[in-house]
Amino acid sequence: MRTKSVIGLLCVAVVLVWTGVADVQAAPATPKIQLPNGEKVWDLNGDWEALIENFGPWEQFGTYPNVYRITQTGSTFSAIRLKDNPPPSPNRARSPSLRGEVEKNGFKEVYIVAGGAPILCKGQISEDGKKMVIEMEATARVTLTRP
Repeated sequence: MRTKSVIGLLCVAVVLVWTGVADVQAAPATPKIQLPNGEKVWDLNGDWEALIENFGPWEQFGTYPNVYRITQTGSTFSAIRLKDNPPPSPNRARSPSLRGEVEKNGFKEVYIVAGGAPILCKGQISEDGKKMVIEMEATARVTLTRP
C-alpha cells in the first residue's frame, strides 16, 4: 500500500514539474491593444529589424538591412528608418518608411514610403505578431521582425 502511495506522489510531482517547464519554455505573447470600439489589434510599437529587397525596376537599389521604429496610436501607425539606406537610395535615417492602419485580422492598409511618397502595398502580419511582410508588387518587399 505504501509503495502505491509513493508511486502516486511521484507521478503528481512529475506532472507538476513538466507543467512548470512547459510554461517557462513558452514564448512570450506579443501584446495587443484594445481600440475604443473594443477590437483588439497588434501593438506594433517599437524597433523592428527590416530586410529591404528591391527587384524589377528598383533592382539598382539592392537588398540591405535597416531598423524601423514604429509608433502606433490606436489603429494607425507610422515608421521611420533608423539608418540611412545605402546609395543610390535617397532615403536617410529619420525619414518616413511605412504608414498604415491595422485591424483585427492584420493590415487594413499599409504603405511603403519611398522618396517621400507613400505607395499602397499588400501586407501580412504573422499569427504571433512577430513578423510582417509588406510587398509593393513587382518592385520591393520589406520583411520586419521583432528582435
